Amino acid sequence: MKAAITDISGIGPAAAAALGEQGFGSLKALARASAEQVSAVPGFSDARAQKVIAAAAELLGAGNAGKAPSGAAETGGKDKKKKDRKKGSKDKKKKDRKKGKGKGKNKK
Repeated sequence: MKAAITDISGIGPAAAAALGEQGFGSLKALARASAEQVSAVPGFSDARAQKVIAAAAELLGAGNAGKAPSGAAETGGKDKKKKDRKKGSKDKKKKDRKKGKGKGKNKK
Protein backbone atom coordinates (compact mmCIF):
# COMPACT_ATOMS: atom_id res chain seq x y z
CA MET A 1 0.00 0.00 0.00
CA LYS A 2 1.29 3.44 -0.92
CA ALA A 3 1.92 5.84 1.98
CA ALA A 4 -0.15 9.01 2.25
CA ILE A 5 0.30 12.33 4.01
CA THR A 6 -2.26 11.23 6.60
CA ASP A 7 0.13 8.39 7.56
CA ILE A 8 2.27 11.05 9.23
CA SER A 9 1.58 11.24 12.96
CA GLY A 10 -0.50 14.32 13.73
CA ILE A 11 -1.71 14.88 10.17
CA GLY A 12 -5.40 14.27 9.79
CA PRO A 13 -7.76 15.06 6.93
CA ALA A 14 -7.98 18.79 7.76
CA ALA A 15 -4.20 19.27 7.96
CA ALA A 16 -3.73 17.20 4.79
CA ALA A 17 -6.29 19.40 3.02
CA ALA A 18 -4.51 22.56 4.19
CA LEU A 19 -1.18 21.20 2.95
CA GLY A 20 -2.74 20.18 -0.36
CA GLU A 21 -4.18 23.68 -0.88
CA GLN A 22 -0.65 25.07 -0.59
CA GLY A 23 0.79 22.60 -3.12
CA PHE A 24 1.94 19.85 -0.74
CA GLY A 25 -0.49 17.16 -1.86
CA SER A 26 2.02 14.30 -1.86
CA LEU A 27 4.70 12.94 0.43
CA LYS A 28 7.28 13.68 -2.25
CA ALA A 29 6.27 17.35 -2.46
CA LEU A 30 6.26 17.62 1.32
CA ALA A 31 9.64 15.92 1.73
CA ARG A 32 11.22 18.32 -0.80
CA ALA A 33 9.74 21.44 0.81
CA SER A 34 11.59 23.73 3.18
CA ALA A 35 10.41 24.32 6.73
CA GLU A 36 9.81 27.95 5.79
CA GLN A 37 7.44 26.94 2.98
CA VAL A 38 5.48 24.48 5.11
CA SER A 39 5.28 26.83 8.10
CA ALA A 40 3.44 29.27 5.81
CA VAL A 41 0.53 26.79 5.79
CA PRO A 42 -2.09 27.78 8.41
CA GLY A 43 -1.71 25.66 11.54
CA PHE A 44 1.95 24.80 10.95
CA SER A 45 4.67 26.26 13.15
CA ASP A 46 8.32 26.00 12.16
CA ALA A 47 8.83 23.08 14.56
CA ARG A 48 5.77 21.21 13.26
CA ALA A 49 6.85 21.86 9.69
CA GLN A 50 10.30 20.36 10.35
CA LYS A 51 8.79 17.27 11.97
CA VAL A 52 6.31 16.75 9.13
CA ILE A 53 9.00 17.15 6.45
CA ALA A 54 11.27 14.65 8.23
CA ALA A 55 8.39 12.19 8.63
CA ALA A 56 7.49 12.49 4.94
CA ALA A 57 11.10 11.84 3.94
CA GLU A 58 11.23 8.83 6.26
CA LEU A 59 8.02 7.37 4.83
CA LEU A 60 9.37 7.80 1.32
CA GLY A 61 12.67 6.21 2.30
CA ALA A 62 10.95 3.19 3.83
CA GLY A 63 9.28 2.45 0.50
CA ASN A 64 12.49 2.84 -1.54
CA ALA A 65 14.63 -0.22 -0.81
CA GLY A 66 18.20 0.12 -1.98
CA LYS A 67 18.31 3.89 -1.69
CA ALA A 68 20.29 5.75 0.94
CA PRO A 69 18.56 6.13 4.31
CA SER A 70 17.14 9.55 5.15
CA GLY A 71 20.03 10.34 7.53
CA ALA A 72 22.61 9.76 4.79
CA ALA A 73 21.79 13.02 3.05
CA GLU A 74 22.48 14.96 6.24
CA THR A 75 25.83 13.26 6.80
CA GLY A 76 26.80 13.82 3.18
CA GLY A 77 26.23 17.53 3.60
CA LYS A 78 28.48 17.67 6.65
CA ASP A 79 31.23 15.72 4.89
CA LYS A 80 31.03 18.04 1.89
CA LYS A 81 31.40 21.08 4.12
CA LYS A 82 34.53 19.57 5.66
CA LYS A 83 35.97 18.87 2.21
CA ASP A 84 35.16 22.42 1.11
CA ARG A 85 36.92 23.84 4.17
CA LYS A 86 39.99 21.68 3.54
CA LYS A 87 40.03 22.62 -0.12
CA GLY A 88 39.73 26.32 0.76
CA SER A 89 42.64 25.96 3.15
CA LYS A 90 44.78 24.29 0.48
CA ASP A 91 43.89 26.97 -2.06
CA LYS A 92 44.93 29.69 0.40
CA LYS A 93 48.26 27.96 1.03
CA LYS A 94 48.91 27.80 -2.72
CA LYS A 95 48.17 31.52 -3.09
CA ASP A 96 50.42 32.35 -0.15
CA ARG A 97 53.26 30.33 -1.66
CA LYS A 98 52.90 32.15 -4.96
CA LYS A 99 53.10 35.46 -3.12
CA GLY A 100 56.12 34.28 -1.16
CA LYS A 101 54.33 34.14 2.19
CA GLY A 102 54.39 30.40 2.81
CA LYS A 103 57.08 28.04 4.01
CA GLY A 104 59.54 27.20 1.31
CA LYS A 105 63.10 26.00 0.74
CA ASN A 106 64.23 29.42 -0.49
CA LYS A 107 62.91 31.31 2.56
CA LYS A 108 65.55 32.84 4.84
